[in-house]
Amino acid sequence: MQISLIIPAHNEAEFIGPCLESIERYAAGKFHEVIVVDNASVDGTGHVAARYVGVRVIRTETKGLTHARQIGLDSSSGEYVAYIDADCRLSASWFAMAEKHVQDFPDAVVWSGPVRYYDGSWFLRGLVVVTQRILYPFTITLMGQWVLGGNFIARRSALMKTGGFDKTIAFYGEDADIGRRLSKLGPSKFKMDLFLYTSARRIIREGVIRTYARYAINFIWNMLFHRAFTKVYTDIRA
Repeated sequence: MQISLIIPAHNEAEFIGPCLESIERYAAGKFHEVIVVDNASVDGTGHVAARYVGVRVIRTETKGLTHARQIGLDSSSGEYVAYIDADCRLSASWFAMAEKHVQDFPDAVVWSGPVRYYDGSWFLRGLVVVTQRILYPFTITLMGQWVLGGNFIARRSALMKTGGFDKTIAFYGEDADIGRRLSKLGPSKFKMDLFLYTSARRIIREGVIRTYARYAINFIWNMLFHRAFTKVYTDIRA
């Protein structure tokens, strides 16, 4: 099974190292390729990523998450393409679960899972886990699919068939958009055991209610009108 791992990274010099170290620790040699898309960084993100064996760094001067995702897709060659964020860290079971679910659901075109936070208060971490346990199954039952942009795997051929990522979407709603379009080509699977860890820095900075409200309204807006509601977003850095 050939899985290309793509990591968009804008000014993530502090976080990209631990991200790549988690890949070395739990999935060394298992990915078909690991691509870090240095998305117009000015803090040396690309130089940090290039220190890691087996990591290919692609530099783009055009800033934008969906643009970086597309650059990674166009540069990849695996049958499957996985996306995580630069502040993510693989769990010990992530790759085994990825292989299992791809094999168990061969007709699916996209597989996704939740995130857990490695920073923030214990209360925040627990609140998010409980919220996910309630919100995700409800959304999947209602809408038939759910894709989390910082933790998903898709068939490369399916992504290409959709036309790839919508580069007019700045940030919010980009995963809702690609999930909606992929679901037209085949089943979408969201599995709670396909989890990884990420930073809670956006929630810490902007607040739980505001952050979740923005994600929710952009998901609904994309489902109804096939475009993002929020046009402007703030880069969150530690």
